[in-house]
Amino acid sequence: MLEIKGLVKKYPSGPEALRGVDLNIAHSEMLSLIGPSGAGKSTLIRCVNRLVEPTSGELLLNGRDLCSLSRSQLRLARREIGMIFQEFALVERLSVMENVLSGRLGYVGFWRSFRRRFPADVVQNALRLLHRVGLSDYLDTRADQLSGGQRQRVGIARALVQQPKLLLIDEPTASLDPKTSRQIMRLIVELVTEHGVAAIINIHDVNLAKRFTQRMVGLRDGKVVYDGPSSGINSDVLTTIYGEEDWEAESAAKTVESVGDDEDSRQAVGEPGMRTGG
Repeated sequence: MLEIKGLVKKYPSGPEALRGVDLNIAHSEMLSLIGPSGAGKSTLIRCVNRLVEPTSGELLLNGRDLCSLSRSQLRLARREIGMIFQEFALVERLSVMENVLSGRLGYVGFWRSFRRRFPADVVQNALRLLHRVGLSDYLDTRADQLSGGQRQRVGIARALVQQPKLLLIDEPTASLDPKTSRQIMRLIVELVTEHGVAAIINIHDVNLAKRFTQRMVGLRDGKVVYDGPSSGINSDVLTTIYGEEDWEAESAAKTVESVGDDEDSRQAVGEPGMRTGG
């Protein structure tokens, strides 16, 4: 699916953000990307769709090197790569439905999109996705009237209406409260599985990553220092990734914090169309 070979990114000023990263992601595989601030996590996923231009290396999506594509070729290749942004990246003055349909801009021409003329099957798919993420009652609501959790749900639907083969998810819970974070992560995992896409989730919360993904990749100083099952993440591995800390005490505190919200979190994700403040 995606092969990353010797990926290097050096910004004009400062050290290398990525230093020879090698990763393989299979079809329908989901992994979480963890590491301290400045480790290169966001740079890595933004290099994959060339929002950030790599300095060197290869990015092979189904055997085609994304780094070698022209601007027009890249525009076509990006149809297969959906992205969910940390800050949602919605158009505030547009409605929920209009924001979701914007995920199809790579397929319809400028004038059709400008006139809001999308094919009927695309509109129906958008409606299904909005029902699935629990926003059926918000089709005509402006994006600037939504809560953070609702905005993230719009971003998820927008990425999936694109019908991508690969999802890049950048800090999907960074601006959300703990309960909403768990709801959003559970929703992402369910939808990624249902749609059979591969996904890379850049996430700062190690406990959420362990809870919802089976494979975790740890970055430190632009290098991969761990690539393995979530069950292999222990105090020694966390020290390698982040440095010295009382990781056992931290994990215990997070476990206690999450117990109270578990049942509510499951119910919130399982009821499409439900009005929720998250």
